Parts: sequence; structure tokens; C-alpha cells
Amino acid sequence: MSITFGTDGWRAVIADGFTLARVRRAARAYGRHLVAAGSGLVLVAHDTRFGGPMFQQAVAEILRDEGLEVRVATGALPTPVLSFAVRALGAAGGVMLTASHNPGTYHGFKIKEAYGGTATDATYGDVAAHAAALGDEAEPPADRRGFEGFDARESYFAHLATLLDLETLRCWRGRVVHDAMHGAAAGWIAAFAAWAGLPCRVDALRPEPDPMFGGGSPEPMPSTLTGLQGVLEGADPQLSIGVATDGDGDRLAVVPAGGAPFTAHAVFALLLDHLDRRGVPGRVVKTVTVSRLVERLALARGRGVSETPVGFKYLVEALLAGDVVLAGEESGGFGVRGHVPERDGILNALLMVEALAGSGGGLPERLAALETEAGWRHAYDRVDLALGDGAAMARMTAALEHDPGDFAGLPVTSVERRDGAKFNVGDDRWVMFRASGTEPVLRVYAEGPDDGAVRGLLSAAGAFVERALQPTSR
Repeated sequence: MSITFGTDGWRAVIADGFTLARVRRAARAYGRHLVAAGSGLVLVAHDTRFGGPMFQQAVAEILRDEGLEVRVATGALPTPVLSFAVRALGAAGGVMLTASHNPGTYHGFKIKEAYGGTATDATYGDVAAHAAALGDEAEPPADRRGFEGFDARESYFAHLATLLDLETLRCWRGRVVHDAMHGAAAGWIAAFAAWAGLPCRVDALRPEPDPMFGGGSPEPMPSTLTGLQGVLEGADPQLSIGVATDGDGDRLAVVPAGGAPFTAHAVFALLLDHLDRRGVPGRVVKTVTVSRLVERLALARGRGVSETPVGFKYLVEALLAGDVVLAGEESGGFGVRGHVPERDGILNALLMVEALAGSGGGLPERLAALETEAGWRHAYDRVDLALGDGAAMARMTAALEHDPGDFAGLPVTSVERRDGAKFNVGDDRWVMFRASGTEPVLRVYAEGPDDGAVRGLLSAAGAFVERALQPTSR
């Protein structure tokens, strides 16, 4: 079975595709890539998934067997902290063992470059080529010694302090509820608040490590945040905020007190507004699935806007250029100027707390003002459709090659094919179809002026998919 690297690393079901033998093969392939590039120190870490320490040990042993210096995390670690450590410690690269937001049955192998961010296509391509030339290894190397650990917490917190307005945060005596979803970021926001001497109260929700994430997926989205929403019911929206991080701590969701969870697009707009108020310069970069609210707001503020295919690796390329204030994607991953070119749910949660602390009001009211300024009312949803097999996906792909004249009873004004197929419908809505890079599903995204319009688009999308999958008559 081949090792396939998707939008961000290799992911597979544990004990099916993700086995010790195949993890060792991926590690040896990466080790040979690094040795060819001049070798150096490599850091290895894992999140709270099943077998994390075991897989970490296996990867470290193989990398050492290839002649590399290896240091390992001493416990479950958030992905952004590993990425920061790679750059801070001058490592040649890093391996993060995580499947991020996927269900607990999955595990994954992500590569981080020396700059502290997602590996490039060129790196993943070279590692994949090495892996294809190797056979599965049933036995570990003979050298089973332990490894030196690394701890980047202190330096990571010191770096976050340079990106935050601690004066504003130290004047806010509100409450933060952090839903860690049983993932690796549990305790990190509270620990930073204590380290920085912040007077806010940080309460924990689902902080216990759980390889099965309570029986669900550790993905911060409205359907998984009902518990967090309930905890904040009746709270003062100026003095309370809910934040949620995914399984490995790189994605963020925000729940305002007494309200429904914000979409990731709303968080993107609020972060942009906050950084704009702080005078942080730079252009905005977003993936093709992000709301037009973000681009319209950026343009209204005189900032340039660029769009990329789905995948944070494309945003990393922009962040490395150094002129980007904020880069983000529909799934709640955001990269901020001055930080490592990486999604960081911990930093972004603290920035949202800071935005609330300095707003003089509630965040929902601020978002409404931003929508008015941008001239774009924002409602958004996404559904994932399991198509069953490759033949069904092929039929769907063929159907999407044709531009429809209308959709959901409105004219299709243009079609974009940067990543999948995006139909712009009328003047104020769009629907997009895209195959997942990590799961056997078709993702359908829709945006419109209100929830009813979005439901209409998704209903029409479901009918479109159903027609496309009907067997052709002979």
C-alpha cells in the first residue's frame, strides 16, 4: 500500500493503513530526504491520539538510524508548538504525529520545515518518492536507546508575548472558557495566562486526553460546540468568551457568550479588524473556500487580497514572503504576521480575547458592523457527502467539468476552478464542490445573504450530486 501525502501530510486509519511498518517507512523516507539535504537536528512530537508515544519512538529510532540527531517531545504537544520549536531550536525539520481534526480512528504524519511551518510540495514529493522505493519494515533498528527531550514552552510563551497586547489583556478581568476537545492544546491558554500574569479566569472544557475524543471528531465546528455554547448561556458577552481548539491545537473556533458559534470566516474578519486596529501592515491571503466578507473587508481597508487553493501549505508560501498580515482558511486555521508560518489556535484564541477586551462591546455587534462596512451579509455552511467509491467520484468530477447556466433557480454568473468547481450564483451567493484531500468524501460549501439562501444552495447541490451519480442508461 502506498503512502500518499495530501494537503498536509499523510493520514490513514490506525491498524489499517497507519501501521508501525508504514510509519517506519515514512520516517526512513523523510530521514533520507534530510540526509541528502545536509542532515541536522530533527524534532518529533505527537498529539493525544492512540499510540502517540509508540509511533513517536518508532519515528525517532528510524531517523537516528539514518544518522540524524533526534529530540522528542516529553508528552502530547500542540502542532504550533512543535513548529515554533523547530525554528527556535534551529532544527532541520520536524515530524508531527497527528491527524488533526479527523476522528480518533485516524492518525497522521506531518512534516515541518526548518522555517517552522508546513512542508512544501517539493519536500513531500521527494519524501513520497523515497517511500515508494522502500519496502515495509517489520523490525525496528537495533538501537533502542531513549532520546533527549525538548521543552519549548517558556520560549513559546515569550514569543507569544511579543505578538499580543499584554497591557490590554491585563486590564480585562473576564472569563475565557477553553474547549480543548480532549486534544493536545488542553491547558495551554490557562498556562499562558498564568505565565503572563493575566487577571482573566480560564475555565477548561474537555481537557482530559482521550484518543477517541469522546466518540466524535475533534473538529471545532457548530455541531461539536453545543457544550461550550451551553456553558456560556446567559453570560455577559463583554466579559465572557468561548474558544475551542482542535485535536492538535492549530485550528480555532469562537463562541460569543449568549450566542451561536461564529463561523471561521467571521473569526477571520474579526481577527483582520483587530490587527488593522493595532496598525499591523500587510496584505491578506485566503483560500478559495473563504467568505467574500474577508476580501471585501480587506479591500475596504486598502489591503491587497490574494486567493489560493485549499491547503495551508499554499498560505505558508505567502506568509514566508513577510508582507502578509493574516492568512486563513475555511476550517479555522490562521497564520499571523510575525509568528511562525503556521496555524496556531492558541495564539489566535488569545488574539480574540484581546479583541474582545479592547472592543468596548460584544463581538457579535462588531461583526455586524464589519458586514455593513464590507457590504456583504454573511451566512455559510458546508456538508460532506460520502460518495462510496472511486467510480462515483469520477462521475462527479466529470459532471463538474460542465458549466451550468443556472443553479438553485438563479443564473450562474461565473465558474472558478482554482480547486474543485465554484459556481458564483447571482450577485450574492456561491456554491463549491471539492473532493477532500484526506477523506473519501465530496465537500460542498455554500455562502449566501442568509441561512435560507444557504439551505437552498445546499439542497440544489444535493440534487445536482444525485443526478450526477445516477447510472447512465444503455
